[in-house]
Amino acid sequence: MRIESENHQAAFSIIKAPEWINVIALTDENEIVLVEQYRYGIEKPTLELPGGVVDEGEHPREASIRELKEETGYEGNEIVNLGKVSSNPAMMNNYTHTYLIKGCKKVSDQELDGNERINVHVMPLDDFLKLVANGGVHHSLVVAAVAKYLLSKQSS
Repeated sequence: MRIESENHQAAFSIIKAPEWINVIALTDENEIVLVEQYRYGIEKPTLELPGGVVDEGEHPREASIRELKEETGYEGNEIVNLGKVSSNPAMMNNYTHTYLIKGCKKVSDQELDGNERINVHVMPLDDFLKLVANGGVHHSLVVAAVAKYLLSKQSS
């Protein structure tokens, strides 16, 4: 894409991507369900929220339920939309939606795509929040989801 104004010309690369979702999945014991997977961009594994791509014609809420079950084998009984953020507005046109799913329980095995290698971790929510605070969890969209979650707790 080329943008021109009176004084400047610039070329921009824009990545057109589908909507994404992130899930804050909490058990009745106030533990959070997380996924660990290798990320090629930084060449190391990261601890993240379950999430993924919203399929064409799918609502983000339904994608959150599907991705949670596929990646972790967990399901919950209460789903709350925490909002969305621009995934990377400098170069991407999509949004990442965050859902809180409460009452999560393991109901099945993982149903991973052929290229997914995901380890599931369950830990106390407070321990996870400490990892976010000290930089142990550093994926920007996960940190944004945590901010949405904490802000929703303040307003309720």
